[in-house]
Amino acid sequence: MPHLTATPGQTIGPFYGYALPFEADADLVPPGRPDAVRLHGVVTDGAGSPVPDALLEVWQADADGSVPQRPGSLRRDGWTFTGWGRCATDDAGGYSFTTVRPGATEPGAAPFFLITVFARGLTNRLFTRAYLPHDQAALEGDRLLAGVPAERRSTLIAAAEPTGYRFDVRLQGADETVFLTYPGH
Repeated sequence: MPHLTATPGQTIGPFYGYALPFEADADLVPPGRPDAVRLHGVVTDGAGSPVPDALLEVWQADADGSVPQRPGSLRRDGWTFTGWGRCATDDAGGYSFTTVRPGATEPGAAPFFLITVFARGLTNRLFTRAYLPHDQAALEGDRLLAGVPAERRSTLIAAAEPTGYRFDVRLQGADETVFLTYPGH
């Protein structure tokens, strides 16, 4: 029997925009909606330089904590909340989503945005959470957050701003964002 070698691994990206965008991909809700908030930030590499060709996805519960689980999540009809969006970073590494403030998915849990990051140099996507900073008791009682060393938790907490939240993603280096592992990924 011949000796077979494994196919070499490939990194993620670069991304070619012709296949990825769809109408209102970063707008989970219309920007003018009264309860709309902006989730935005910058993706940086290990040297602190912006990553201009990353792709982020956000997955989240709606305002009452319900996780949308119906088909058609790419459809943006102006009133159905799908809980999912996609955004490519700009030349300065910036991203921005228009969405609603997520509710807690279970009693005592802290509300969060689940963020998936695809970027050059990665062999697989990365998962992280951007917790909302408002409820200290919920943050302290959150099971996942409690499993993160205290000195690293701040990398998982978004900063509140007048119109939403800022959450910067650091792929490596000092203050690297905590990334999560999910079974099967």
